[in-house]
Order: sequence, then structure tokens, then C-alpha cells
Amino acid sequence: MPSVTFCFDFGNTRRKCAVFENDVINEVVTLTDNGKETLQQLINKFHPQKAILSSVIDDDPEIEKVLKTLPVFTKLSYLTKLPFTAPVTKPETIGADRLALAAAAVHFYPGKNNLVIGLGSCITYNFINKFNQFLGGSISPGMEMRFKSLQAFTARLPLIQADFNFPLIGFDTKTNILSGVILGMAKEIDGIIAAYQERYSNFNVLLTGGDAMNFARHLKNQIFADPELIFKGLYAISEYNDDTKT
Repeated sequence: MPSVTFCFDFGNTRRKCAVFENDVINEVVTLTDNGKETLQQLINKFHPQKAILSSVIDDDPEIEKVLKTLPVFTKLSYLTKLPFTAPVTKPETIGADRLALAAAAVHFYPGKNNLVIGLGSCITYNFINKFNQFLGGSISPGMEMRFKSLQAFTARLPLIQADFNFPLIGFDTKTNILSGVILGMAKEIDGIIAAYQERYSNFNVLLTGGDAMNFARHLKNQIFADPELIFKGLYAISEYNDDTKT
């Protein structure tokens, strides 16, 4: 009988749960809310033995109470036992999502200098060196944030939806914004990668997030694009903290 693990990623705009059977993702569920009833329905359907929660939002306290009834539960924070160190000034300020991405890099690409780029509400650049040290990185506005800011802070620019089929030279307001935002992000990402490549050898780049595959084709650098990397990192941390295996 397979072992089922829930890996929850609660971000600023979406709440998702990857359902693992052993070490393979069987399904990714988007939660309509983060309430106790929704969670209990998920548990009744899949019957998990383990769960890990990564959250950058304020959660309903009842969620943790329910998850703690499972044989193994991990609430991800800087205090969690991790397969890497974080020798930064204030480790308590590191977002749970960034910890999960760092864990994925260490698990799948050991012995390398890894730059993990997460595309979400913000773009996070997360650097883990070949000694398994998470040194930090940088944060910049994500795609939706850029679209919304153009509409919010100007008198006449509209709010548009992402469309990855756009020209270099925009021919109307919509295509000008698409080229500026999406191509601008791609050039930003390429520039950050180039800056790291100048400093580090044995260098590896991972790109993740819902739009990872769309952005990958606009980048000139060689990367590994995996939209589900954060879930794989959460699974690795869950296994790392499973004391029932010892």
C-alpha cells in the first residue's frame, strides 16, 4: 500500500496541495479556502499518513490542529530540521517557500552552486552553494504585480491578462505592456543569472512556478524548468523530518 503525503503550499494568491504516493506526485489540488472543513474533506478522500505545510499567509489555527492528528506533520519554518544551513543575518525572515526551493536544489542537484528562481507573486532568487548553504538572494515584483501596478499608478493604462504570444515591438497598448512586462522580466532573469555565472563555477539554474515553462522559452540561458519544484522540496523536507523511519 503506498504511503500518501500531503505537501501544502499556501502562497499570497493560491493555496495548493500536492498529493504524493510514495515519492511521486499523484495529483495537485487547488483549495478554494484554507478552512478546516475543506482540509478534512481532502483527508477523507486521500487518507494521508504525512503532511507538511508551507505558508506565507496567516492560517486558520484549526488547520494545524487537524494536521497534527496525522502520524507525521511538519510545519515548515526556519526552526525546521533542514538538509542545508542558512548562515544569514536573520534566518527567521526567510519565507517557507524559499526554504522549500532550497531543499529541492540540495536534494536533486547536490554538490552544485544552485540558483533557484521562483515565479509567483514575487520573483525570488535563491542561492544555495555547493556546500549546502542557503546564502539568500533577491526579491523583485512578479508578473501579476507588475501588470496591476501599471493600471493602479497610471490614469489610463488598463489591467491586462498574461499572453505569452507577444511581439518585441508592441503595436498597441496591450502588446506594449506585454512586451514590457514579460520580456522585461525575462531580461531581468537573464541578467541576474549572468551575474551569478561570472562569480561561480559548477553553476546550475532552476526555474519554477506556474509560468516557468512559458518564461523558459524567452530566456537565453540554459535552465531546468520544473513547475512543481516547490512540492518536491516540501516532500524532501517531510522525509528528512520523519522520525518514524529511525
